Amino acid sequence: MSGLAALLAGHTPPGVYQWHNAAPAADVQHAVEHAGWTFRYLDGWTLEDQESFLKSAAACLDADPPSDVESLADCLGGLEVGDHGMVLLWDGWSPLCRQDEGTFRKAVEVFRRRATASEGGPLAVVLRGEGPEIDLEELPIKH
Repeated sequence: MSGLAALLAGHTPPGVYQWHNAAPAADVQHAVEHAGWTFRYLDGWTLEDQESFLKSAAACLDADPPSDVESLADCLGGLEVGDHGMVLLWDGWSPLCRQDEGTFRKAVEVFRRRATASEGGPLAVVLRGEGPEIDLEELPIKH
């Protein structure tokens, strides 16, 4: 079973994961929504600083842009995640990680806190693609 299928089926708990998969985002969206989860997509290929990251993250979450990374938690706290939960696919996380590592690490921590919170419904944040080595569990290709 693929790592995404295991996540959607509840065999892998919600959290923040790194994922090496080349499927088109539309195919990932279809799989996520077919399983009854809400899908959000964050295209991070041009995001290299806190301001651009916060604007794009807020747009992806249909929220007002937060003033800083810590206030991103407020956007995440009010999310409607649907009956099963939400998968946020963050493609291209490495430019932010390379150019503004502090913002990147804070953002991952905010996502991690929300993903593991007992209230608000399941949230999985999937950082897809290659980049610098980071301390995140891999969403395996096979389960």
